[in-house]
Amino acid sequence: MNVPTSAAVVSALDRAASERVDSTRSGKLRRMLQSEQLEFLIEAHNGLSARIAREAGFGGIWASGLAISAQFGVRDNNEASWTQVVDMLEFMADASDLPILLDGDTGYGNFNNMRRLVHKLEQRGIAGVCIEDKQFPKTNSFLAGERQPLADIAEFSGKIAAGKDTQTDPNFSIVARVEALIAGWSMDEALRRAEAYRLAGADAILIHSKLSKPDEILIFAREWARRAPLVIVPTRYYSTPTDVFREAGISVVIWANHLVRSAAAAMQSVANEIYQSQTLVNVEDRIASVEEIFRLQDAEEYFIAERLYLSARCATRSAVVLAASRGRGLETVTTDRPKVMLPIAGRPLLRWLVDGFKKENINDITVVGGYCADAIETAGIKLVVNERHASTGELASLACALDALESDTVISYGDLLFRSYVLRDLVDCPADFPVVVDSSPTRDSARATTTAACSAHRYCYSASPARRPRSTTLGRRLRHRTRPRAGGSVC
Repeated sequence: MNVPTSAAVVSALDRAASERVDSTRSGKLRRMLQSEQLEFLIEAHNGLSARIAREAGFGGIWASGLAISAQFGVRDNNEASWTQVVDMLEFMADASDLPILLDGDTGYGNFNNMRRLVHKLEQRGIAGVCIEDKQFPKTNSFLAGERQPLADIAEFSGKIAAGKDTQTDPNFSIVARVEALIAGWSMDEALRRAEAYRLAGADAILIHSKLSKPDEILIFAREWARRAPLVIVPTRYYSTPTDVFREAGISVVIWANHLVRSAAAAMQSVANEIYQSQTLVNVEDRIASVEEIFRLQDAEEYFIAERLYLSARCATRSAVVLAASRGRGLETVTTDRPKVMLPIAGRPLLRWLVDGFKKENINDITVVGGYCADAIETAGIKLVVNERHASTGELASLACALDALESDTVISYGDLLFRSYVLRDLVDCPADFPVVVDSSPTRDSARATTTAACSAHRYCYSASPARRPRSTTLGRRLRHRTRPRAGGSVC
């Protein structure tokens, strides 16, 4: 028997610890910053854009100050409070499991604001924050950047140290953003500031430039010589081939505002088109379908959870109405419509059925049509058609609606009227397959005898041990004897 050495055990424990770290959001961001290959973050500004970023395949998210303020409809001048930003981050973290690096402006104040910010970001599972060495309140770097005063190096270094001393997650990252080149200072000043911030504890340096060519960035990267991970934002020098960044030793590239800009352009185009044309015809094929929005919201997960957790009384139920036939003996009144659309007291029979279902919170209603199906009013229902209604029966019609049988389902004929308590008692019945039938006397004396005991209630049902999902049936006629058996049918 081979007994593992202490060194092997320690190595295995280290690997296990490393895997646990890598599985956390902060661990994933730290790994991206320290990666030997070039990594990418993309901007997101709310839960929907965060989910889209994840589905596109990105490994992390840049929670852009410009984009978040824009979606609030305010300027990128700290007009949105830091608590409003953090609230939005919570939605983003819920919508995506990607690590999020917050564009934290100046840290929203002094060292004490920075400490509270880090504490609140860790509470919400945010992987890191990037702060810039400008004065609070900040102004976007591309708005008269040369006139923007920079923070004192010692004061900003203290802010970084305060954040690092506050964090409880060892992998939470603080990225120091150097604005010297934006503000018109020299390369030496930019390097001096970056080194001071590294010594203060910054996990990476973000060097920013407003030039349309990457010359400043490449010079800085060469002089920096990989003393710490280097992050860039090529918004202005976007035409630079990405391989240039790889060769320069850049760690992370941030595509910093492109989802909010693309969304704004799309919304402007669609809004203008609808206003000018006063119709949706020209835009419907150019925009996401409503079903796609539902998918991005993960609506399907809710229905799965609903089936698991809602009580039987509150659970979603569906109904299937078998209404494919014309109606035997009704030929004179069904020349242009099926019997389910015949008026009863001023309303189609189908409307009585639909309203009855809805009163019992049965809102997913499928009607199987056949004869004159185009005459069936579809408000509040889903219509499916049994194209072979003339040569098939009720089972074939039911087969057309199999998709509706995933939850507790009431199956009804299309020529029924019933009192509300009948349906209520039916759906409350714990049986696996309860059946309600009309208990009126028939010509068959034997059937009349066996149903006589039910005449006070005018219906009966079959009970059996509960099991879900189940089906319940409203029937229009007696086909078999309903004599009670032990543990079986009751009236």
